[in-house]
Amino acid sequence: MKRDNSLLIIILALGIFGIITTEMGIIGVLPQVTQKFNISTSQAGWLVSIFSLVVAISGPFLTLLVSGINRKVILLTAVLSFVISNMAYALTTEFDVMLIFRILPAIFHPVFFSVALVVAAKLVPPEKSSKAVTKVFAGITVGFAFGVPLTSYLAEKISLEAAFLFGAVVSMIAFVGILIWLPSMPVKEKMSYGTQVGILRKPQLWFNIMTVIFIFAAMFSVYSYFAEYLGQVTHMNGSWISIMLMVFGIIMIFGNFLFGGLLHKNLIKTVIMFPLLYVVIYIFTYSLGTSFLPMVVVVLFWGAVHSGGLIISQAWLTMETKEAPEFGNSLFVSFSNLGITMGASIGGWFISHLEIHQLIWSGMMFTLLAFLSIILKIKIFKSNAGEVNVS
Repeated sequence: MKRDNSLLIIILALGIFGIITTEMGIIGVLPQVTQKFNISTSQAGWLVSIFSLVVAISGPFLTLLVSGINRKVILLTAVLSFVISNMAYALTTEFDVMLIFRILPAIFHPVFFSVALVVAAKLVPPEKSSKAVTKVFAGITVGFAFGVPLTSYLAEKISLEAAFLFGAVVSMIAFVGILIWLPSMPVKEKMSYGTQVGILRKPQLWFNIMTVIFIFAAMFSVYSYFAEYLGQVTHMNGSWISIMLMVFGIIMIFGNFLFGGLLHKNLIKTVIMFPLLYVVIYIFTYSLGTSFLPMVVVVLFWGAVHSGGLIISQAWLTMETKEAPEFGNSLFVSFSNLGITMGASIGGWFISHLEIHQLIWSGMMFTLLAFLSIILKIKIFKSNAGEVNVS
């Protein structure tokens, strides 16, 4: 019986969707969490920060540890951890228990992500691998577009428990799909830890890692305060901000496939173009920030370009980790989370020391640093890759 690999790729994307819904959905329900557990907003904020911190720290190490285990077993274990954790969020009456169960899925987040991308690339012919990875990446953008706002909506209209059960159901569907449709994928030739870690000796890889950190810092130094910026600078009310968040996420879906196609044609040119496009977006965001209708248009383009940063960064980093693709993907997950943490922190500093309109300059600073690291890498190492290979 011939297996439907297109369906398998959709199932892997659904798993990524569940991960993003679990990781980012908590942001939209923090008010309900503080009320349920009778804690402060800063205490509830640990549910967000501890997740990113654990992802950044554990990713490469755990990926190394499981590198010899059957890929299907790893994917099932990882996605099951998200089912269990969301169930725990819904059922517990103790904040400490919820905090512990934020750590569990954070440990498995980079493992699922790393293995899923490699598996997706192996399910199709080599010439179609980049398109398969783009489709799995769509799980991220769909998560931002629908998973996060739907989690918030369920918590507001039904209950906090319903919001978490939604995340559990999504991950359970992915679990069943992987269990039924994905064939057993034992590791035939286990790479030694030394071989995998050995890629870190490549100086050109560290240039790409710096680029990933700067790109994510550039994106999230501003996006982390997206709602506050539209509220305080553009003077949008809560309803309009919710609409803009939804529109931003939906446009990200189209941007994901747009940049995926560009990467397939020419990786180097697309990577160089990305920070330049983001500079343009930030210039318009800063100059038109106080104008209502122009900002609505800016958000459309902003969402499309923002989504490109995800797949471009992954392709740029993993072009130097082909000898150890899963370890390379785990490096991407870890260092992108480091970039998010750095960007959000610096963006917060700009807001507290200057004012929120000047927040855009933090994004501009990191965007220019990303562009500089790309150009330096190309000039120093005479990189001439034109096709993306993320298998």
